[in-house]
Amino acid sequence: MTNFPQIGKIAPNFLTIGVYKKRLGKIRLSDYRGKKYVILLFYPANFSAVSPTELIGLSDRISDFKKLSTQILAISVDSPFSHLRSLLSDREEGGLANLAYPLISDLTQAITNDYKLLTEDGLAFPGLFIIDKEGILQYYTVNNLLCGRSINELLRILESIQYVKKNPGQACPVDWRHGDPILYSHPLKSKIYFKDLYSPKKS
Repeated sequence: MTNFPQIGKIAPNFLTIGVYKKRLGKIRLSDYRGKKYVILLFYPANFSAVSPTELIGLSDRISDFKKLSTQILAISVDSPFSHLRSLLSDREEGGLANLAYPLISDLTQAITNDYKLLTEDGLAFPGLFIIDKEGILQYYTVNNLLCGRSINELLRILESIQYVKKNPGQACPVDWRHGDPILYSHPLKSKIYFKDLYSPKKS
């Protein structure tokens, strides 16, 4: 049985080569600890069918993630030179020109293995992990290779995680967005929420 990294535990650290703004450099996950949330986005390979749509979509929404003090790191089993080639290729060619965050190389597949996402073909399943400022894993999803992920839903989840961390004892109900009514983690306190939501409305 494959055991994924556990929610509430320290996310597996790594040190590898990343490419950002056409420059190669070392990237260590733990360097963001105490500074930013991290969205660690695994994708199968450069120039694959779905990946450019997700990576470009995230880049185009980078200001939304910066407002939430969140760093995006995208990782695949491609070499740094494949990443560089992708970043030098225009978007209409399936490339990632002007990407607003680093691409990380996992050529040895060690990181993908640590996060239990390696396919039988040696690629990475599309996994996404939210890691808080303490380096703790707060959320993850894994898709099949042909279904794109939702940026709006990712932002909603990220906001809810940050909200409950800042407001101990509170919880976010289904489809919660900032400003919506909240629950309390104590079931008796949350009776007010359920009463307001489900009681018959007076005409």
